[in-house]
Amino acid sequence: MATLLHIDASIQGSSVSRQLTARAANAWRAAHPDGTVTYRDLGADPVPHFDSTANISRGLPPEQHTPDQARAWSRITTLVGEMADADTVLLGLPIYNFGAPSTVKAWLDHLIAPGIAFDPETREGLLGGCDFIVIASRGGGYAEGTPRHGWDHASAWLPHGLSLVGVEPRFITTELTLAPVNPGMAHLVPLHEESRRQAEAEIDALWTPAVARA
Repeated sequence: MATLLHIDASIQGSSVSRQLTARAANAWRAAHPDGTVTYRDLGADPVPHFDSTANISRGLPPEQHTPDQARAWSRITTLVGEMADADTVLLGLPIYNFGAPSTVKAWLDHLIAPGIAFDPETREGLLGGCDFIVIASRGGGYAEGTPRHGWDHASAWLPHGLSLVGVEPRFITTELTLAPVNPGMAHLVPLHEESRRQAEAEIDALWTPAVARA
């Protein structure tokens, strides 16, 4: 049975990234009517930052864990298990202050676990069996030729982090999402609308072949 892991990270209840991941999840359900969806909301229910207790728990046999280490290791195995079980992962990635939300960083830090997410001897990632789709939402414009080209550090960082567990993400990006609500960006609304149309078209085409074969 096909399984989707749907992750949102926006701290806004009606953000563009949430709207687009919802659209993608609906498209996935249409293509996989018998599939299972696991949902994780890092904005509403964040994973704690990776601390010394969690770090120590990764290097000890479970029978040697303190109660706090056992709880930390349980959290790690749960998050890794969600990834391992998923055929498709859908992550909404808003850009905050030119980087990823700290909750996304904390989530990824927990994934990088020896023995269950990567081989500690060969460093080979063990979670590469999924299709990892990132829907990135940028309030401004970061395309080549713009004043802030290269300032989107979230989209540059995430593939490097995920590579440690064997995952190669693919991105669908929409830009200038603040244009409709920021008077100073009003002249950019048409560019935002075109960017969003393109993102929606890419989302709608993700599983079209699967629907056609059904």
